[in-house]
Amino acid sequence: MNEPYQIPRDQARVDANHLQLLSIFHFVAAALSLFGILFLIIHYTIFHTILTNPKMWENSKQAPPPAAFAQMFEIFKWFYLLGALWFICSGILNVISAFYLRTHKHRTFSLIVAGLNCVHLPLGTVLGIFTIIVLVRDSVRKAYHD
Repeated sequence: MNEPYQIPRDQARVDANHLQLLSIFHFVAAALSLFGILFLIIHYTIFHTILTNPKMWENSKQAPPPAAFAQMFEIFKWFYLLGALWFICSGILNVISAFYLRTHKHRTFSLIVAGLNCVHLPLGTVLGIFTIIVLVRDSVRKAYHD
């Protein structure tokens, strides 16, 4: 007959350790998202200063950049905004997932965040894959309080 699946005692300890490590690395991923936002701010500031400030070009031997560059910068503002929103959402989702991994709740949410982390090459991809591998184990599925 079909007997219920019994989780070995050592496996439960290993799963708890893996979930704890994944929780820590999700907090690290959220911190890296913050650094991504800081990078975007610095990049935007430098790009804006070079292309739109005429005083930057006063002592230069070269002519200032054409107006087409300033127009191109207007388009790039949208890319900066989308990048910042992506990093903010990613950071928030990773913090929430880290708390859920720590408390063994909302496994599906953490699986979705792991899939989104796979887009962040290369570290997010590694984190996402390992999170998926751990969360799809039968022993981990049984340990969750969904």
